Amino acid sequence: MATSFPQSETVAERLHREGWVSTPSLIQAEVLDTLTRDLSPLLDEGSVRGGTRQLLDLAVVQDLARSKAVRSIAEEALGPRCFAVRGILFDKTPSANWKVTWHQDLTIAVREHRDAAGFGPWSVKERVPHVQPPVAILERMIAVRVHLDECGVENGPVRVIPRSHISGRLSGEDIDRWKEEHAAVNCTVLRGGILAFFPLLLHSSSPATRPGHRRVVHLEFAAANLPSGLEWYHSIGESDLALSA
Repeated sequence: MATSFPQSETVAERLHREGWVSTPSLIQAEVLDTLTRDLSPLLDEGSVRGGTRQLLDLAVVQDLARSKAVRSIAEEALGPRCFAVRGILFDKTPSANWKVTWHQDLTIAVREHRDAAGFGPWSVKERVPHVQPPVAILERMIAVRVHLDECGVENGPVRVIPRSHISGRLSGEDIDRWKEEHAAVNCTVLRGGILAFFPLLLHSSSPATRPGHRRVVHLEFAAANLPSGLEWYHSIGESDLALSA
């Protein structure tokens, strides 16, 4: 069910050309079971939110971000010195069967609001400052999504427009043009599989036609510190023992 790439092609080659990649199941079943057990209480059964932020506050998610399977994908995109900067839990259920229109991921989470050239506009999400950084920073980030449940076409998978990450920040008219001129792909993923894509890749998500759990741990990695005194809200590297203060 998972969309894969030719064996002759590396993950890095696929990522940088197409903007995304999916893998077979890479995460061990016992790890998935632990994550499901520990994270499920964060989403009330009747909740309509369908997600929660600040997952990197949790040791079990920090361990996942440092795991060989996750880091191997992030390092293919960004190199061995990359680090996790944000974690979000997504789910789709009958009471939270949401959709997301075509967009790019343009915001990052930081420690505090500081004026810096090229950064803005600012917002606050769950009491954490968020800002749109310069494109050069977004181009050195990758999202690595670990699926705790199998996600088929009936589960409202992420849809992407391949190669749309190469054109920088897109206007509304640019997005419409990409939608009209290029075919979209459903990113179906097995339980324990990984979907990775660059933040600037156009992506969307339709409501599930068969609503049920579609739990995903969404991890974002970066490759460099921020300028002008700005700090990533989280910074979880391969060998960090705790969250930075």
